[in-house]
Amino acid sequence: MKILKYGAIGLVLLLVIGRFGLPHLLTGLGLHPHYEVPAMDLSGKRALIVTTSQDTLGETGKATGVAASEMTAPYYAFLDSGMDVDLASIQGGQIPIDPVGLKWPVASASDKRYLKDPLFQSKVSRSYQIDQVDTTQYDIVFLAGGWGAAYDFGQSAELGEKVAIAYANDAIIGGVCHGPLGFLQAYGEDGKLIVEGRRISAATDKQIAELGITHTPMHPERDLRAVGVVFEAESKFRDVFANTVVVDERIVTGQNQNSSTETAVKMMQVLAGDQGGEPTS
Repeated sequence: MKILKYGAIGLVLLLVIGRFGLPHLLTGLGLHPHYEVPAMDLSGKRALIVTTSQDTLGETGKATGVAASEMTAPYYAFLDSGMDVDLASIQGGQIPIDPVGLKWPVASASDKRYLKDPLFQSKVSRSYQIDQVDTTQYDIVFLAGGWGAAYDFGQSAELGEKVAIAYANDAIIGGVCHGPLGFLQAYGEDGKLIVEGRRISAATDKQIAELGITHTPMHPERDLRAVGVVFEAESKFRDVFANTVVVDERIVTGQNQNSSTETAVKMMQVLAGDQGGEPTS
């Protein structure tokens, strides 16, 4: 009986440790690292977060969408700094969220906050259609990633045009993971891509291969290198735990979901003039 008793206690302890310890272990390895958001007052400034509208992984039929933390982390970083934050997607309406990101053990602190935030959830359910958005009204345009963006970001001339318009109007533009695919049709007045020759980070070919999702139509590292960006990223034993943020004047990009908060903060710092240079007007 004692053996059974102690065995049961041991099993319960293992379950408790697994339940509460695994998220901390993943964070320790590099997933969703804590990044302190410095106090900033950007009241009166506006941010736009753009997401995919693709809700399946192609012919597999598996549910996908925006990577949750790549939308929730920048949203709260901007909101908590006093900014007005709007959401847009390629088609407008309900934003699909990759279901994996909102579940244990990978849900981030910002994801959990989202699940208790009716206002944010309402915005997600009625996002603006990107081709209907006046991006001259925003100081920051953030392109959230996720597997869905591989299907509709780089393919969208409308998204590219809206990003280019924002950039020409002195906005800070950026994104993480698959989000920078949205730069692939963003042309400047000189007819060149605004990211040609610029330093950019995004999801690596290695990370995509390691996660076994190579059948998507676009891959950030491959396709951004192909148009002449200077691609920068960190490599780890698994790139899903890597993290790089690159600031190239008014273009700020991050390697993956781990970079979401830091990328948003760096964008706000550029906006406020804290990265060297004068604040944007």
